[in-house]
Amino acid sequence: PPPPPPPPRGEVIQYVTEKYGREQVAQIITFGTLGARTAIKDVGRALEIPYADVDRVTKLIPTTLNIKLKDAIAQEPAIADLARKDPRIAEVLEVAQRVEGMARNCGMHAAGVVISPVPLKELVPLYKTNKDEIVTEYDMNGLEKLALLKMDFLGLTTLDIIQDTLALIEKHRGVKIVVEELPLNDAKTYQIFSRGFTSGVFQFESRGMCDILRKYQPERIEDLCALNALYRPGPIQGGMVDDFIDRKHGRKQVVYDFPELKELLEETYGVIVYQEQVMQISNRLAGYSLGDADAMGKKKAEEMAKQRERFVSGAREKGHSQKKVEKVFDLMEQFAGYGFNKSHSAAYAYLAYVTAYLKAHYPTEFLSALLTSETGNTAKVVKYINEAREMGIAVLPPDVNYSDRDFTPVTTGEQQGIRFGLCAIRNLGAGAAESMIATRAADGAFVSFYDFCERIDLSAVNRRVLESLIKAGALDSMGANRAQFMGVIDQAMESGQRVWKDRMSGQVGLFGDLFGSSAPKE
Repeated sequence: PPPPPPPPRGEVIQYVTEKYGREQVAQIITFGTLGARTAIKDVGRALEIPYADVDRVTKLIPTTLNIKLKDAIAQEPAIADLARKDPRIAEVLEVAQRVEGMARNCGMHAAGVVISPVPLKELVPLYKTNKDEIVTEYDMNGLEKLALLKMDFLGLTTLDIIQDTLALIEKHRGVKIVVEELPLNDAKTYQIFSRGFTSGVFQFESRGMCDILRKYQPERIEDLCALNALYRPGPIQGGMVDDFIDRKHGRKQVVYDFPELKELLEETYGVIVYQEQVMQISNRLAGYSLGDADAMGKKKAEEMAKQRERFVSGAREKGHSQKKVEKVFDLMEQFAGYGFNKSHSAAYAYLAYVTAYLKAHYPTEFLSALLTSETGNTAKVVKYINEAREMGIAVLPPDVNYSDRDFTPVTTGEQQGIRFGLCAIRNLGAGAAESMIATRAADGAFVSFYDFCERIDLSAVNRRVLESLIKAGALDSMGANRAQFMGVIDQAMESGQRVWKDRMSGQVGLFGDLFGSSAPKE
């Protein structure tokens, strides 16, 4: 059989490789570095210190994001106590501080691709992975310094879920939805966010985000865009999210130090959230060109420090108060640690809105597509089945006479809801499911367990598959209970094998009659 087609992201990378040339396209390397905990564990293993002793030290490291080992020792006296009591631990900590920050391993960036006008081997070192992929030996920061074009080809399962949902809506309801024409002010959709009812909603389904949504009560797409940008460790630890919520609800006054800032920051209640806002502030207050302002929008503290004098002097030339200007710059410098690109956040917020709209207006089709996307992930399937039940949508059990390969909405008949897909049953592969569906489509419903075993292809459906079907309840509609099915499984399979043998021998007899006496001799 031909090899399976590459996934969509692979297709795009394959396309640019063919378009621009294999020598001019490569994926980008990533380096995993030794953090505080990893450094301690690796050094402990190299020095043959028992794992339990090393683990005792790593558990004392504070959970602060990107904390350095030196700072951890200063913050947590118990680490120094362990080192004083045990010279082996002291040695581990001393060596770990020397190797901290070094590259530990390398990998390939999932989405990053560099495209060059000339063969890349003339510009950067390359290597070939064991899968024959060409990868740069410079990471994305090194490539940026060489001014090479980097592209991110993001592969999002959400796009498949949206597409599958639209197809199910059209098939089962006869409604054709054009995503680009959805209204962005739909009250029912914002209720999904405000209630924190966001399981399956892109980027908004974590427990922490649900809490923030309930407190914030978003009412417009700009709100989703801002929350998407702010829900990251830096802003959360810095108290920015709480400040943002208080400003939205009027519990904290929004004050602008300069009139120019009102126009730029009014959308985010006076809080600097996006890189684009930093660039606009630099342009309006300090006279930067938008090209120069790009350096201010980068998430690099050292770059911001270099810009302080230029920013302050530029703003003073425009007649602004130095004290106020320095205050604004301090906010922008703080921003360098958590800055987020608005265009990125807006695209994600829009996808989140689309998924929430489909969930609000077509929950059965949306949840069917969502469950299909998580087939094989038992924890997620259980989570979304419970979600469907909370919404009053019945999840119908799998049935060899009604189920398709995937989860499907049932919108007609006595039983309505979501029908469990055959491929979501454990031990049941796509081949077995498709064989059953094809047999059912060709010759009608299965009337008994024996009928089922005699008609299906037993080379695709073995005993293990039959047991899984029985235990999942996929044969319950045939009238017997599961214990009875398990009791006759051997006899049913033998009956099925006899029928298949008779069928095959009938074919041999037919061909023997046709060609036996008159077949040409060699």
